[in-house]
Amino acid sequence: MIYSPLIAAKKYFQYYIHASNSKGHGMHSPFVFDFITHVMNDFTDYAAYDKIETIRKKLLKDQTSVTLKDFGAGSAITKSNTRKIASIAKNSAKPRKYGQLMYRMAKHYQCKNILELGTSLGITTAYLASADPEATVITMEGADAVADIAQRNFNEVGLKNIEIVRGNFDETLRGVLQKMPAIDLAFIDGNHQQEPTERYFEQLLPHIHNNTLLIFDDIHWSSGMEAAWKNIIAQESVVCDIDLFYIGIVSFRKEFKEKQAFSIRF
Repeated sequence: MIYSPLIAAKKYFQYYIHASNSKGHGMHSPFVFDFITHVMNDFTDYAAYDKIETIRKKLLKDQTSVTLKDFGAGSAITKSNTRKIASIAKNSAKPRKYGQLMYRMAKHYQCKNILELGTSLGITTAYLASADPEATVITMEGADAVADIAQRNFNEVGLKNIEIVRGNFDETLRGVLQKMPAIDLAFIDGNHQQEPTERYFEQLLPHIHNNTLLIFDDIHWSSGMEAAWKNIIAQESVVCDIDLFYIGIVSFRKEFKEKQAFSIRF
């Protein structure tokens, strides 16, 4: 069940009052303290930001309609499979601060092999790929019309290190993982249903290493996504999880002697 705006607001309020501040004061985990101080609170105005946000501005003005084939939970905004590009940019693309956070994560942790489930218009993909031109980004998209737009955006920004894999993740993910080396960072943003989200996590597990980071989108978007997040972070392999409300991050670092969970205001 997708949460209503009222329920979502209540959940955000509960998260906000219980979450730690974003300054890192009193944080005893070296990894999480480093994440807060050097990633979350890195306020450098990187050149890639303006290039990508210029693309976003164009998309937000584009009234062209496209027909989508949605393999996931659909949109909370409309049930129609025909949507304007401006609407997709407004309601489906991750906001600037999350795209830029993922840019900083990929840059700080020197991620070379990046996987994204759910390209959409390619804004977040562009952020991930811009962090290191030598990195390889494989992004997966079920809707051909949207993938075409994303590819045009990559060309406009001049990104050459992105491969788009088209089709239903249930049919394409296995083949992608077979040809990928170990995954440094994966962003799971394509289905928004409990069972597929948990299944994708299980499929990714054989391809992770000590420093792998998995990022899950919209972990409080619905009861199903909250259940998926709860089940994922309960897995023995997950030793640290960070809840930023709109996204959740899991780490597998063996330096953690016991499971640790954090909610941090962002």
